[in-house]
Amino acid sequence: MRILVLGAGALGGYFGARLIEGGAEVAFLVREGRAAQLAARGLVVESPFGGFARPVAALMAAEPGWDAVLLSCKAYDLDAAIAAIRPAVDERTAILPVLNGLGHVERLARAFGADRVLGGLAKIQATLAPDGTVKHLNDWRYITFGEASGTMTPRVEALRAAFDAAPGVVAEAVPDVMARMWEKLVHLGTSAVATVLMRANVGEIARAPGGIALMQSLLERNMAIAAHHGHPVRDGFEAEYRRIFSDTGSQYATSMLRDLEAGGRIESDQILGFLLEAARRAGVPDALHEAAFVSAKAYEQRREAGRLPR
Repeated sequence: MRILVLGAGALGGYFGARLIEGGAEVAFLVREGRAAQLAARGLVVESPFGGFARPVAALMAAEPGWDAVLLSCKAYDLDAAIAAIRPAVDERTAILPVLNGLGHVERLARAFGADRVLGGLAKIQATLAPDGTVKHLNDWRYITFGEASGTMTPRVEALRAAFDAAPGVVAEAVPDVMARMWEKLVHLGTSAVATVLMRANVGEIARAPGGIALMQSLLERNMAIAAHHGHPVRDGFEAEYRRIFSDTGSQYATSMLRDLEAGGRIESDQILGFLLEAARRAGVPDALHEAAFVSAKAYEQRREAGRLPR
């Protein structure tokens, strides 16, 4: 299977490397700076599930002929990503986005046609070090995908076979991918709202007076939002995430918090803004969601003005 991965950052670099190990033909569509890193060092992945260090195919301009495009950019880069992959998408190409949030699915469908776009999500904690090394931080290594229609098509089966052959990946092809994406937004929205407001990881918040109660309340509200929009969480989900948001020893932090602490761009509109509007449509109390969104947008104002701490 020929797979083009947009970006070779934390997520795209990790899953692309594993697909190569599984025998897929993979190339990475990257910018000039990342292309130079890959030319000099190859793609380097450090992971509890085995390292990867080898030369890879890196492209700076897309070309046609791919069975699938794995879209692994930040959600705020979606417009640029659409322009970058457009030459790669032909009648045989499936687009598998694993961006945060939900709004990108409709935008991709408008750009390429709904029949070209799969639903997908990734659950992984990884980061890209300044030297270009992809650092996989824990045992999360999950990717889930499927047709929005719920049909198990040959292209979904082919993608599942490619990921099943890849070591260090747990892949699932599902008939309810949109519900799974809402579940991810419930968990990500809970952790993003809490960590952006508190500027702390889950364990640090849990050790603070009232911290566990705050995260549990956010979880309940986000589950209610998902249910209002037609996607109640599955059995077992609530218990799993209540445990996660009660763990006083947890080091779990969202990529949004890491980006914010590094002075980088953040997915404020795509995660916090989307969830705030969804809360308002659902009639769910939204004061915490609004506070987190305002905090994130105020951070963006400070960043644009050059007023972040150095």
